[in-house]
Amino acid sequence: MADNEFRVERDSMGEVRVPAEALWGAQTQRAIQNFHISGQPMPRAFIRAVGLIKWAAAGTNLQLGDLDRVRGFAIQKASLEVAEGRHDDHFPVDVFQTGSGTSSNMNANEVIARLASRIADGMAVHPNDHVNRGQSSNDVVPTAIHLSAALELSGQLLPALKELSETIARKAGDVGDVVKTGRTHLMDAMPITLGQELGAWRTQIDDSVARLQSARPRLHTLAQGGTAVGTGVNAHPEFGARVASLLSTHTGLDLRPARDTVAALACQDTAVELSGQLRTLAVSLMKIANDLRWMNSGPLAGLGEISLPALQPGSSIMPGKVNPVMPEAVTMVAAQVIGNDTAITVAGQSGNFQLNVMLPVIAWNLLQSIKLLTGAVHGLARSTIVGFAVNGRQIANALDRNPMLVTALNPVIGYDRAAAIAKRAYAEARPIRDVANEMTDLGEERIAKLLDPRALTRRGERQGGADE
Repeated sequence: MADNEFRVERDSMGEVRVPAEALWGAQTQRAIQNFHISGQPMPRAFIRAVGLIKWAAAGTNLQLGDLDRVRGFAIQKASLEVAEGRHDDHFPVDVFQTGSGTSSNMNANEVIARLASRIADGMAVHPNDHVNRGQSSNDVVPTAIHLSAALELSGQLLPALKELSETIARKAGDVGDVVKTGRTHLMDAMPITLGQELGAWRTQIDDSVARLQSARPRLHTLAQGGTAVGTGVNAHPEFGARVASLLSTHTGLDLRPARDTVAALACQDTAVELSGQLRTLAVSLMKIANDLRWMNSGPLAGLGEISLPALQPGSSIMPGKVNPVMPEAVTMVAAQVIGNDTAITVAGQSGNFQLNVMLPVIAWNLLQSIKLLTGAVHGLARSTIVGFAVNGRQIANALDRNPMLVTALNPVIGYDRAAAIAKRAYAEARPIRDVANEMTDLGEERIAKLLDPRALTRRGERQGGADE
């Protein structure tokens, strides 16, 4: 670039050349030059949260009389522009940066200060003295982690999970009466209804919602007001509580200051907890997606119990092939989220005395997990479960030949005789009813009652006993 495409900015370390049109200043530029690592900037949700924190901090400083009205209102206006995503191109600092996230905090301070100076008709707004007043990177960044995750959880993931749960329930209402062969160890087992099978999926999802909800009281506590080491140096004693109150009003979340700001800076246990709940959800989604893949397998040489919606051609060489692409995408999301959780777990251990020094990577992985899971949940609900068709004839044929139906005869004829019937039925590829009729004197009517697949799906119901 030519010299006229730069301007000179100064910080405590001296002069730095900054692109002329950039809203950031010297400290951001140093971070850009230092951290050529991933090319991945901090997530949009994190930048939104930082913008909201700066808005609330300026509002609090106005309330406390620690900031003049012109600068205070200008900072608030500029901060909301940042929160709304209007200046995302001016937040280029790499995720893999200083462990406190100081570079990202100063990036926000510098951008907001420059915008606020324009809004204030040229009155100088200083990134540290005004925008960062009463704050430290050490409490802003942990607060941003909690706030961004809380907003994404309440606004994105939890509504998506509610939709998935309701979609499964509606599908169960449509196909729930179909009786099919249950499977354990991928081998034929006793009958189950599709309603029971889908009901188990819904329970997994609802339990995940409950787990995520259980983390929210701790997620909604904010480190703000702790400043450098949690003692609140240079911040008004009411600063943290007032910031939390303003953020609660603005976001609709029930936010409150941490009861122990030293702990809020020193550890990221809540982020680790939430990540663990996200990992559990990923495991549940992996299970559901793989069930769908198996049930859809075929169409001729697999189980073929259901047909998933055909979303796209499945092969560049085999015409007509259609694959279960959405469940496959969901399993990859699950794998990524499980990996993210491992990174967060390691990062959570990096609380050295009064500060965790892997804050940016915690934020990145946590927010990525929430975003990926939200997309996967929507895809599973809208492109998979809502539209799959049941192949009734295939299910009925497999159920009729299921040798494990003989389990219902155990109380009447004993395990050994029942096993002999099962082996013969399997070897001769014949229905259990026919073989049982030949090998026992129970009679067709009683055998039909004992081996009724639908009755066998009813919890605790008995079809007969040895003394009948």
